[in-house]
Amino acid sequence: MAGARRRKHSRVRHGGPITGLLGGSFNPAHGGHRRITRFAIEALGLDEAWWLVSPGNPLKPREGMAPLAARVQSAKAQAKRAPIRVTAIERELGTRYTVDTLAALTRRYPKRHFVWLMGADNLAQFHRWKDWRRIARTMPIAVIARPGYDDDALASPAMVWLRRYRLSASRLRNRGEWSAPALIELRFDPDPRSATQIRRADPDWADRFAGPAPRDEVTHSPITDTVSGVDA
Repeated sequence: MAGARRRKHSRVRHGGPITGLLGGSFNPAHGGHRRITRFAIEALGLDEAWWLVSPGNPLKPREGMAPLAARVQSAKAQAKRAPIRVTAIERELGTRYTVDTLAALTRRYPKRHFVWLMGADNLAQFHRWKDWRRIARTMPIAVIARPGYDDDALASPAMVWLRRYRLSASRLRNRGEWSAPALIELRFDPDPRSATQIRRADPDWADRFAGPAPRDEVTHSPITDTVSGVDA
């Protein structure tokens, strides 16, 4: 009964814009981020996507992490002429964990419907995130295939729990209600590009994005560098 109440509580009628949320360090952003986001927008019928550029991620090493402003600038360069907005809104919200960030976004934008976008590499470790089941109950999750991670994702504890809530992309697009938990698996031709490869080939990539503080495309505030971060 408690589970049924939770599912009912997270069900809302369509009406507002539908926004995909893709979080990450974007260190740097690259064409692979753009390609999977545009694919998700088309497959799910999204109005737009927001790239949540994290000030920091404890599941990734801090060494080699470029300044936040440079990562935002790289993301804005990749998002040009696409229905993608780049934001570092976690700093303004003052949230430390993803579960709190997503709860804050749903409160702040009550007329907007969100879908959490993640790669299969993140699903493989999703069970390590704080209150990951609450994340799944907050909004639908769309998992995008990523080369080399599919087997780990399928065997992960989170997938064992989530697979009962599988939903096709077409059903998500056409349903009259917005509910969670819901797991949508998106598959398309793998994109081998990675930020790690880019950093190895060009360790000084961030120098190209030096300059005035970029402006947040969601909050419209200037984005300056910070030492604080958002945990998974």
